[in-house]
Amino acid sequence: MNHFKTLFNLAAGASKLTAGAFKLAAGALKTAASALFLSGYAASVMAAADPVEMTVYKSPTCGCCQKWVDHINDNNFQSSIVEMNDLTSIKSRFGIPGQYRSCHTGVVTVASGQDSASYVFEGHVPAEFVSSFLANPPAGAIGLSVPGMPVGSPGMEVGDR
Repeated sequence: MNHFKTLFNLAAGASKLTAGAFKLAAGALKTAASALFLSGYAASVMAAADPVEMTVYKSPTCGCCQKWVDHINDNNFQSSIVEMNDLTSIKSRFGIPGQYRSCHTGVVTVASGQDSASYVFEGHVPAEFVSSFLANPPAGAIGLSVPGMPVGSPGMEVGDR
């Protein structure tokens, strides 16, 4: 079973909604994704809510990962960090294929009645997209991914980018 068939891939070169319905140029990623994924209501609900708990698996030596954790924590998340030298087992455990992998993996477990679902946020996914996803997870999706380490994404800022 391919759990990633409905995963959103927010890569630096293009953003692909898994059905291939949208391709967004890197320069328009933030504006276009905000328009697609954020409604004023969802954003205000997430902003007013208690911090969302996220477990972040990362290397103990990666500075950009820590910067991403700081970004997430500054945006209504409360992170527990699990440092590991090799993250392969975590990525495999959550079924993240190689083309979607990055340097760290965030996991949020959401309870709904007696059921719960875990969602993965792979790589430098902006907090606003994580919040939007959690406010209305698409059926069958397991999370969001920013493969690699694109310059300008949270934790990968360089100069004015």
